[in-house]
Amino acid sequence: MMDEELGGLNEDDYVLPPVKYEYLDHTADVQLHAWGDTLQEAFEQCGMAMFGYMTEMDYVQIKEVHTIEANADDLMGLLYHFLDELLFLFSVEPFLICKKLVITEFNTEEFRIVCKCFGEEFQIGKHPQGAEVKAITYSAMQIIDQPKNNKYEVFVIIDI
Repeated sequence: MMDEELGGLNEDDYVLPPVKYEYLDHTADVQLHAWGDTLQEAFEQCGMAMFGYMTEMDYVQIKEVHTIEANADDLMGLLYHFLDELLFLFSVEPFLICKKLVITEFNTEEFRIVCKCFGEEFQIGKHPQGAEVKAITYSAMQIIDQPKNNKYEVFVIIDI
């Protein structure tokens, strides 16, 4: 859904965070490896890694914002459903390709995420086509949540 209460984007919405993800070779699919200063940032970066695999981010502009919600029974389920909601946002109307993700609610006790997704409608011709992401998988999914070591990482294999 488009955020009506925003009444437009503000200057901070256009400030992009640093890239904290990479792509790791995997037999038939691709593994996303993302990290951050918090587990929440690692989740945001993982979502951005998925969008970055679908197109070149330099061609994406922030023109609109949509909000998604994800719920689960555990942390891995939450990561899975979060990425699945983002993929759904891209796959159906509004076909949103995100340039920035901001998780506004990250509840690891009730396993709930609310995220603002900043981007624009994907358009062939304007946005170079990368790989089509068919699905998120639980295969080899890993969440490293070690606050005492300042270590927050996620590994997710996407089906392409």
